[in-house]
Amino acid sequence: MKRLPLSFQCDGTQLAGTLDTGPLATGLLYVTGGNEIRSGAFSGQAALAARIAKAGFPVFRFDRRGIGDSDGENLGFRKSRRDIECALAAFKAMAPQVTKVVGFGNCDAASALMLAGGAGCDRLVLSNPWTIEGDEDDTPPPAAVRSRYIEKLKNPKEVLRLLTGGVNIAKLAKGLGQAAKNSSTPSSLAQEMAAGIEGYTGKVQFLIATADRTAQVFESRWDRSDPRIARCEGATHAYVEAESMAWLEKQLLAALRG
Repeated sequence: MKRLPLSFQCDGTQLAGTLDTGPLATGLLYVTGGNEIRSGAFSGQAALAARIAKAGFPVFRFDRRGIGDSDGENLGFRKSRRDIECALAAFKAMAPQVTKVVGFGNCDAASALMLAGGAGCDRLVLSNPWTIEGDEDDTPPPAAVRSRYIEKLKNPKEVLRLLTGGVNIAKLAKGLGQAAKNSSTPSSLAQEMAAGIEGYTGKVQFLIATADRTAQVFESRWDRSDPRIARCEGATHAYVEAESMAWLEKQLLAALRG
């Protein structure tokens, strides 16, 4: 396995990419979320790509326009379809044995893939999709708040903290008020994302880190009984826990082998 830095064109703008080589005909297109560069926080995406490539699957990562080593203006995830399409084309040009591509994104990268109708990928793995509108905050949905308080009440230490004054009453009252609300309704962004993949013919899988607020909001705005959802209990947004990262890697390898 080799790691090859490269550049490619996207509508006249030069973008930076990295190919972790592998001999197999199925590859992973790793779409980065937020304004992260393609290595990810603490090089987590680069490390994951290396492990996937070690299993034989080539992995292509890239910086979209205006991010990291790529030129141009950062137009945000809503307008990143062309970036993804151009990265896919560059991936296939650099790894000509690749005939099938699994698109993977976390947070708004998952949203971008949905809004783009898969952007030409043959299969999608969508982790903790971002469904929060620009003027909203990421307050956990009522169902998540209720679940958290139920778990706390099962813990004798938490009950003791409440009885002995170790709990911020104002914060508790705010939390109880949030818990008492009805479930949130789908945002327009969530509806756009659903419409984006409505006609998608490839396989789709949603990955949910249950301790992540972004994922909790997504589930409150999506059908929780969707059979395409797989949950990693206790995982945080970037799967930084060792067991969570191992779970994520297992899911990606299963998708690549499927």
